[in-house]
Amino acid sequence: MHSFPRVLFDEAHNEAWTVRREVAEAINPAHPDDNSYARAAGLLRHLGHTVTAHTSGALDPEVLSGQDVLVIAHPSGERWERTTGQGSPVFSGAELDAVQGFVAGGGGLVVLAEEEQDKYGNNLDELLARFGVGVRHTTVRDPKHAHRDVATWVLAERATTDGLLAGVRTACFYRSGVLSLTGRATPAPDVAPASGGTLGSTGTSGEGASVLFATSPAADPAGAPLAVAVRHGRGRVVVFADSDLFGDDSIEDYDHRTLWTNVITWAARVPDGGSEARDEARHQDKVALFAPLKSAVEELRPLQAKDGSVPEEKERAKALVGVIAERVGEISGYFRHDAAYLQAVQHDLAKWADQDLGVPDFLDSLNLFHPDTQREDGLEHVVVFPMYTQNGNPGRNLEAVWVRTIWPGWLARLEAGGYDNPMFVPIAFEDFTSGYDTHSAVLFPETVAVRTAPGRFTWGGIFADREAARFRRVSRAAADTLKLDLPPDAERLLASQRLAQDTFVLWDLVHDRTHSHGDLPFDPFMIKQRMPYWLYSLEELRCDLTAFGEAVKLAGQGVPHARYVQLAILFDRLFRFPVTGERVRNYDGLGGQLLFAYLHRNDVVRWTDNRLTIDWERVADGVADLRGEVEKLYRDSIDRSKLAHWLAAYELVSSYVQPHPGSTWAKGVQALPEEQKAKVDAVLADEFPLSMFYEALRRKLADVVESTKGLRA
Repeated sequence: MHSFPRVLFDEAHNEAWTVRREVAEAINPAHPDDNSYARAAGLLRHLGHTVTAHTSGALDPEVLSGQDVLVIAHPSGERWERTTGQGSPVFSGAELDAVQGFVAGGGGLVVLAEEEQDKYGNNLDELLARFGVGVRHTTVRDPKHAHRDVATWVLAERATTDGLLAGVRTACFYRSGVLSLTGRATPAPDVAPASGGTLGSTGTSGEGASVLFATSPAADPAGAPLAVAVRHGRGRVVVFADSDLFGDDSIEDYDHRTLWTNVITWAARVPDGGSEARDEARHQDKVALFAPLKSAVEELRPLQAKDGSVPEEKERAKALVGVIAERVGEISGYFRHDAAYLQAVQHDLAKWADQDLGVPDFLDSLNLFHPDTQREDGLEHVVVFPMYTQNGNPGRNLEAVWVRTIWPGWLARLEAGGYDNPMFVPIAFEDFTSGYDTHSAVLFPETVAVRTAPGRFTWGGIFADREAARFRRVSRAAADTLKLDLPPDAERLLASQRLAQDTFVLWDLVHDRTHSHGDLPFDPFMIKQRMPYWLYSLEELRCDLTAFGEAVKLAGQGVPHARYVQLAILFDRLFRFPVTGERVRNYDGLGGQLLFAYLHRNDVVRWTDNRLTIDWERVADGVADLRGEVEKLYRDSIDRSKLAHWLAAYELVSSYVQPHPGSTWAKGVQALPEEQKAKVDAVLADEFPLSMFYEALRRKLADVVESTKGLRA
């Protein structure tokens, strides 16, 4: 299973463009840029895409199998163009059927036509007619909107506000034809249409087509489509009336780079959830063994008090504890890497029963559980502890959790190469007991019932699968509610659990280590301390703003997940955090409120006509500017007293997020009580209430947020 698109560039039909630079140099030694899409291919590879060339033979279902996007760039007869010299520019009927079936089944197609299209001897018009698109034989002229005053180098007019053109304002079409939308697409043979959506439900195009760029009213022809996007069945098609704009000598012009990557990402098939590669028979054996363990733990839970002890029905409870110990022993054979730990669990269970089921103590087994030293992708653990679950069950009930480690090679290399975080263990659920049928998405040793805390904790597990699934569900609902046009990469992130999960793993890796990096005027893990909750808000937000900045840097270095980290941080902070949880010292919610207010104040996000818009080109700078303010607060506070720091932090937050009208803190230091504890007690439960925008959004998303409780990816 793959997260990033596989792009097949057809070069077997006498195309005038090649992704292989050496072939372009052979075709056109004097000016290979006129035949090369090597830079366009390199740009896609930088984003994690796989780009290959189909150099000979027919485009049949076998060739297209496993591909996500097919690119056909200007097939031509030799009379008119220098070409790859392979095959005929005419696609056979079987090839046309295969391409249409590929799209209808979920694949993407990007076609680049040309001016005076008919003379090139290809049958692109026949292919595109199947998707309700036509290519008109002409050359556009527009002296009033011309690049370098060349009338046939046309500066096109953006014809839609659709997110497909996020970050794209201007594009130049060099010697371009024009397109038409006929609305008369042909259903693909033997392909069942997708359900849902106006286009997917019919398998035809027309009402689902969108004009991306058009000629100006002053052009000849005027107001004609130059680029269109069409949905067909489960797939997508994008057609350009010019093929030069993404060539090596043009892709750096205007916003062509962004347009190219947007189009390919938008058209690409979205990977389904899929299952991890595994030995299915062995997995089912573990399922059969975990089920009775889970059942026994669930039967014991109602007998436990909040501190984990069993005050009544002790004989029944002891019998259950004995069964649980047996079940742990039975399943341990499948987890030999945890043999010492699981043996210690059985001993701790027996000791608990011998001590008449008082407050449990699992320190001995906790000291032997070290997933941080076993970070191997796909490695599984069965974890049995009496513990509370953050954002879940406050009692120290016995829990049984079957988890899988997420540690892909690319992440391991990042962690070893500068983003060291030896305590970080990203995990996914296989199964769990009721304590995790909640909003909890962490597995922390601090939550385990022990007689005394270990000298230090060496690991912390975060369920990236649950966090990714919650993020996707809430962000999708928020985008729909707010009528936000999403860029293609954001659409892909919300559509793909695998991509979102890996994105969260990278985000968590960088965020977690940031707590101990930077100018820190206090204990970074100050959640254990008694301070006003906006200080926790700023600390968590600082780590996320830093992770965002690091993601910008990593994206520039070619780490493909990094651009998705930026989107995940933005959306989770703006959409999920402020509307999730109670309004009682909700520090994560306040961090999201602050980010939204800052970006809104600086016109990066706008709420107009009951629609949210985001200036995608300015997001990174806006986040960096807020990060600068927070870091300045930290740096300056090294030389301040504690109270002065608290007040400075309050001033920063309240300069963007309106405090409660009844706030004592908002009145200034003279209104605060003398004693420090009393100062903290003077903080209102909801010191910074939700704005009207968020109050409305919270009501509309309440059911969606609640549905993420106990969510399985």
